[in-house]
Amino acid sequence: MEDLPNGLRHLNIQQPAVAEAEFLQCCGSKSWARRMSEHLPFRNSRDLFETAETIWWDLAAEDWLEAFRSHPKIGEQKAAAEVTATSLLWSSREQSGVFDADEATKHLLTDLNRRYEEKFGFIYIVCATGKSSEELLKILQERLNNDAESELKIAASEQSKITELRLHKLLANFEQA
Repeated sequence: MEDLPNGLRHLNIQQPAVAEAEFLQCCGSKSWARRMSEHLPFRNSRDLFETAETIWWDLAAEDWLEAFRSHPKIGEQKAAAEVTATSLLWSSREQSGVFDADEATKHLLTDLNRRYEEKFGFIYIVCATGKSSEELLKILQERLNNDAESELKIAASEQSKITELRLHKLLANFEQA
């Protein structure tokens, strides 16, 4: 086994239940988090990220929907599901481009979020990191034109991007441990 980065070394020595709780902060699917913890230890960072991706795309749609519920709606602070303080903090930082939006943009985001959820049955999931409120609004407007099957796959792909970013954050937190 190669010389592991400190964060991955710390992750690898966690008890499965502890690792599962850590993984759940990265992705709100309990099945995904459990299966990730079952793969400990990871040989290297690439193994971690490839395993995360493989498990994600192997899950059922209901597992994806569970993960979506762990996110606050774009422009909001509270998720539908119970989540950790760390997960909420990460969500807040990921959506930071929305919080300084003008009132008209915030109202339009709220209205389109509602229409999206009514149409598709789940919240608008987008990897918001680095995106402005205008960008997020444009993406939402475009995605409202999708059919339900296509949109579920797009949302799952966005969740996968979010999960990867959060896995990096998790490793960084373990680096500091």
